[in-house]
Amino acid sequence: MATSGGANYRNGTHRSSLKVDRPLSVNSNPKSSLKSKTLSSSGPRRNSTGSLGASTGAAKDDAGVLGRVRVAVRLRPRNAEESVADADFADCVELQPELKRLKLRKNNWDSDTYEFDEVLTEFASQKRVYEVVAKPVVESVLDGYNGTIMAYGQTGTGKTYTLGRLGEEDTAARGIMVRAMEDILADVSLDSDSVSVSYLQLYMETIQDLLDPANDNIAIMEDPKTGDVSLPGANLVEIRDQRSFVELLQLGEAHRFAANTKLNTESSRSHAILMVHVKRTVKGKNSAFSSENGNSSHMKTLKPPIVRKGKLVVVDLAGSERIDKSGSEGHTLEEAKSINLSLSALGKCINALAENSAHVPVRDSKLTRLLKDSFGGTARTSLVITIGPSPRHRGETASTIMFGQRAMKVENMLKLKEEFDYKSLSRRLDIQLDKLIAEHERQQKVFEDEIERITIEARNQISEVERNYADALEKTEIHAPVSTFHLPMGQQHAVKERSKYQKDYMESIKKLEEELMKNQQKHGLEKVTVGFKDDICALTSKTESSRISAVEEVAELKKLLKKESVLRKAAEEEVNSLKSQLVQWKRSEASGTSDILKLREMLEDEARQKEKLEGEIAILHSQLLQMSFEADETRKRLDRGSSGKVPGDLDSLISQVRSQQQESENGEKASIANLFEQVGLQKILSLLEAVDADVRIHAVKVVANLAAEEKNQEKIVEAGGLTSLLMLLRSPENETIHRVAAGAIANLAMNETNQELIMAQGGVGLLSMTAAKAEDPQTLRMVAGAIANLCGNDKLQVKLRGEGGIQALLGMVRCKHPDVLAQVARGIANFAKCESRASTQGTKTGRSLLIEDGALSWIVQNANNDASPIRRHIELALCHLAQHEANAKEMISGGALWELVRITRDCSREDIRTLAHRTLTSSPAFQAEMRRLRIEY
Repeated sequence: MATSGGANYRNGTHRSSLKVDRPLSVNSNPKSSLKSKTLSSSGPRRNSTGSLGASTGAAKDDAGVLGRVRVAVRLRPRNAEESVADADFADCVELQPELKRLKLRKNNWDSDTYEFDEVLTEFASQKRVYEVVAKPVVESVLDGYNGTIMAYGQTGTGKTYTLGRLGEEDTAARGIMVRAMEDILADVSLDSDSVSVSYLQLYMETIQDLLDPANDNIAIMEDPKTGDVSLPGANLVEIRDQRSFVELLQLGEAHRFAANTKLNTESSRSHAILMVHVKRTVKGKNSAFSSENGNSSHMKTLKPPIVRKGKLVVVDLAGSERIDKSGSEGHTLEEAKSINLSLSALGKCINALAENSAHVPVRDSKLTRLLKDSFGGTARTSLVITIGPSPRHRGETASTIMFGQRAMKVENMLKLKEEFDYKSLSRRLDIQLDKLIAEHERQQKVFEDEIERITIEARNQISEVERNYADALEKTEIHAPVSTFHLPMGQQHAVKERSKYQKDYMESIKKLEEELMKNQQKHGLEKVTVGFKDDICALTSKTESSRISAVEEVAELKKLLKKESVLRKAAEEEVNSLKSQLVQWKRSEASGTSDILKLREMLEDEARQKEKLEGEIAILHSQLLQMSFEADETRKRLDRGSSGKVPGDLDSLISQVRSQQQESENGEKASIANLFEQVGLQKILSLLEAVDADVRIHAVKVVANLAAEEKNQEKIVEAGGLTSLLMLLRSPENETIHRVAAGAIANLAMNETNQELIMAQGGVGLLSMTAAKAEDPQTLRMVAGAIANLCGNDKLQVKLRGEGGIQALLGMVRCKHPDVLAQVARGIANFAKCESRASTQGTKTGRSLLIEDGALSWIVQNANNDASPIRRHIELALCHLAQHEANAKEMISGGALWELVRITRDCSREDIRTLAHRTLTSSPAFQAEMRRLRIEY
């Protein structure tokens, strides 16, 4: 059951390097947060425990694990309308949830039995549905697998309620989308992981971005190697918290297409697709660096970090419907046809997969291309089919059940999506390299400072020794001449020996200094210092110990520098390799881009040639029509000049038209088709200008019957039939011709292209003029139906109102016939719906044109009309008008507020009551007025 509040709207891919697909591991490690259930029949939930020691080994392990599509069936309770209409009839289905069975009654004594993975009664809570349908898939996505959750069923059976309900007022009513994101955000770490979302709709075979309505033609891309499907043109929004995700869903629902049908007030007219991309870094498998005392000195074997990328796809399919039950017409009919075609293509693919057919027609529809991975691919898929209990829709219920039965036979090959994060490894290597360079420079500076200190200390010691010996020698030389003459011979000899030793010492010192200078020139400061320390080792033991310590420290530093240089060289080689790979990828990407541009240019050239040829064909066609018209006119003039009677051929044609018209009135539409093929459309249209009024009446009836078939409408317009019908409205004919011509125009107005042509040729003005003159209720009903169809076109609103379309609708209420009033109400509801959508998108401001033209008083008076079609359309029109705050003041003063309150209490349709309630609660003006009047609802 759709719950959107919009009027007619509701709510890229990342390139990676060396992707590795790994199957599920045999071992299983339970997670900490999402462990309440294991994966169902498609296999137990497993985590990969094997190491990715080498990329080649991981790439070989590519088999995957089979996983069958799981299917659950959910029964919607009876709504208010079914409770009244089917009060005397039993439900067409009987559920046996304990046996996971469903019985579909054929009659009172016979039924068919079907088994499913889960059977959910009408009393099943939203939480229960999430746990049995979606939670196993969400857990798989968090482990690095692709997953799909999809809802399928007849329109109005609760698909959008099951998947997309936001639960803003009641948290227990939250759907699968909201609950799935809660579990994902609770399990990931936003510091190292990321969660991003795209929200799209597939409408009339066109993919549109619900987060950016201007982006309305997104292309589907397929990887030629892996076959993965992606949408690079879609917006990808990163999610940081649950509130931002709910706001994103609200924005998307506001832009989603919806329409009012007999089966559902807010029927989805597009397939909504939510894509959640989860990127997680695997803990314990990334590259490691050992450190000592906070300094990174040793580095183990480098391995790039492993990233797992899981994608969750939630698909809210538009409901299948039968046209005769939904009452779709005009543009809504075209939408229904497109929906049914895409669902039919999906059914064909599932049938082919279930039967193991060699060919699966995936490319028949964009929906099947988008779901290529979900059925027969690598994703874990869970399908919930929604059904209703009403016996009136037993055929649709049986079709839905058989769809689910066939889907249960489809098996997917589940594969783990892992990648090596070389970019992260490169960044960490750069940081580590910078740290090593800085540490090396620091240690080198300390080493140089220590060498300088030792050198200065040694020089100071040498200087001090030299000064002491010089002083001693000077004293000895001064006193020696005086004392030696008075000393004994032995003492004189001792003094001489002492002088000799002093002289030898000075010479030794001099030699050491010379050797010091030579060593400095030859080996540098480091070796001179070491040699110098060896020479003065005899002078001081303290200097010797300092030298040994310095040599050991220098040797250790050399080892470290050598090792760090080797590591730096290896890292630089790795970085250069990655850069070369990046250059190759950029070249291949540039080559692909150039090829795409060439193809686009070729397509544009072909489109221009096609447009040129179509223009030439149109000119030739118009010339042919003109020649045929002139030939018919010439024949008429000749006939009038000769006998005044219709010639034999034309007489035969008129007799055929009259006879075929009589048969068409008896319901034999095949005769009309035969007439169309035998006589030709151009001759039938030429009879619209016949002199005989009876002939014109019969001819316009034939054209009206032909216009009821969609396949004939384009041919009638191309042959000038629309122009001829509008000419009949201009001419002062009798009311019968006006009535039938207006009916034919109403049929043509169901097509959007024809609507623009009718407006361009002044059709609204002619219809308004016909309505002003007509008195027959059937004529007014035809005219009102044509204008009501035009009211549903967003592009024509201002022009339609400017040419008197709204005034013409309001003028026809004078007839007071229920059929006429029903068409007037439908037109006003369509106009209000388009205005509400334009206000939501911001393309319209100010109050409604309906209110400016004085339609509000009639709307309020008929809001509680006894006729159900009139009341339903008027109630919807009130709800749509109330959604725009600019209309609130006039609606309050005009009494519309009381009608809105009554609708929330007394309306027989639950969806309309919900829409009115949401409208009242979202309007500040209505809230203030109800508080002032003390209205409780």
